[in-house]
Amino acid sequence: MSNPPRTSSAPSKNGLPPQELLDDLCSRFVLNVPKEDLQSFERILFLVEYAHWFYEDNSVENNPSLKSFNLKEFTSLLFSSCDVLKPYVAHIDDIFKDFTSYKVRVPVTGAIILDETYERCVLVKGWKGSSWSFPRGKKSKDEEDHACAIREVLEETGFDVSKLLNKDEYIEVIFGEQRVRLYIIVGVKDDTPFAPRTKKEISEIAWHRLDELQPASGEVISRGITGLKLYMVAPFLRSLNTWISEHPPPIPPRPDLPLKGICIWKAKNSSSGSSSMPMDSQAAVVMPEPDSHVFAASYRSFKFDMDPVRRAMQEGLSS
Repeated sequence: MSNPPRTSSAPSKNGLPPQELLDDLCSRFVLNVPKEDLQSFERILFLVEYAHWFYEDNSVENNPSLKSFNLKEFTSLLFSSCDVLKPYVAHIDDIFKDFTSYKVRVPVTGAIILDETYERCVLVKGWKGSSWSFPRGKKSKDEEDHACAIREVLEETGFDVSKLLNKDEYIEVIFGEQRVRLYIIVGVKDDTPFAPRTKKEISEIAWHRLDELQPASGEVISRGITGLKLYMVAPFLRSLNTWISEHPPPIPPRPDLPLKGICIWKAKNSSSGSSSMPMDSQAAVVMPEPDSHVFAASYRSFKFDMDPVRRAMQEGLSS
């Protein structure tokens, strides 16, 4: 006679995920990684963030009775339910605060994709927000700038810029303590198909005229002349216009093109919809660059003792 499972896989009445699911997420994303990725809280929280994305994009989507959480709520839940993380529940607020501070210091790279006339660029709109931005994202551990840009653009637009990217053609701006580098990608045909490869990250992709984006100031968050809400766009426009003036486009400007942006991809249902190319849940986890100076001294000596974790997991599987 076989032993019954430890817990039910069905969600509780209040929508909380069952312990079995939380154990699986902890094992898959937090414990089953190289030992060096368990030596500091910044890396552990990035692992928890991957688990959160998987939970929201797969578990909740496949079982709507499960409750959706923001990252901090999910972090508290996983720390409270995972034996190896429980000793640090009392410090969760400080840990999460340090992690948030660290994230805004991780370098960001991406691309400014121009059409053949250099009059339009590709912008993406976030899943939950209303702001448009250039496709870009945070660097991973030991990742080169141009490699990060290629990866992020591919994830957010489905377009591979690797053969068009020139490592020497970029615009770089410093926002506080964060460096943002955008490579200039030129000559992309306006009928090029675009579709994100990640789920619930991008809600819309569109070509926008540079004329439309010109703001009254160079603020990080701004509005174009048509009222379009922009994020991390305005600070790049002056340098971009200078670059364009020094590089003639392959096709002459077309004044007949409409001022309003042209949508080239939109989620079917941005409140709960899905992208056309779902994320591979088995993709390797790559960690962003560490910065030990962000963390409180009490956490810097943190080490995981993996032997009792493995024993506990083995006992759980055999019970």
